[in-house]
Amino acid sequence: MTEVRVKICGLSGEETLDAALDAGADLVGFVHFLKSPRHVSLDKGRRLAQRARGRAERVVLLVDPDDTLLAAAVEALDPDWIQLHGGESPQRIAEIRARTGRPVMKAVGVAAAHDLVALPDYAAVADRLLLDAKPPLGADLPGGNGRSFDWDILKGVVLTSGTMLSGGLDADNVEEALARTGLAAVDVSSGVEVRPGEKDPAKIVAFVAAARRRR
Repeated sequence: MTEVRVKICGLSGEETLDAALDAGADLVGFVHFLKSPRHVSLDKGRRLAQRARGRAERVVLLVDPDDTLLAAAVEALDPDWIQLHGGESPQRIAEIRARTGRPVMKAVGVAAAHDLVALPDYAAVADRLLLDAKPPLGADLPGGNGRSFDWDILKGVVLTSGTMLSGGLDADNVEEALARTGLAAVDVSSGVEVRPGEKDPAKIVAFVAAARRRR
């Protein structure tokens, strides 16, 4: 059976980063987006990414970055992945991938079956897709809102290898989510927090353990 890949996103401190690394997270994510309660400066992101080097794949999350921000983020964090969580088009994703030489993970907001129509176009240019719940109307954040979507709409949909499930996951429901979707990669942020932006080491450990029990 394939081992489930686990990403802990929105890490902003050494203690919780260490908890994720010690728990065996495969990927750790650092958010550089001013509106997010999980935002880290590029200097802080650099320190955290260096701390994680060699222990997990390091992901920098950006939202509709221009070329200047893109270059600065890559220089600072030297990420293994760039996660794009805005309204980036497939063409822009291809540009970013070519410009940086880094693999790109594209988050796609999902609320209903018709949202899946765009997946093939994104899959053609991104190295990995991340299916996240669409934010509520008027929300400041494109993700990390603690919402889930109806996982059953993925039934019968052919998804590319490595597709990651996100949105409203926690230690209590991640096993069910994996079983219902058939996916083998999950991403969590708000589900391991005590309040927005404040991760809980114990919840991180519990989430990784629950995800790994599935397979």
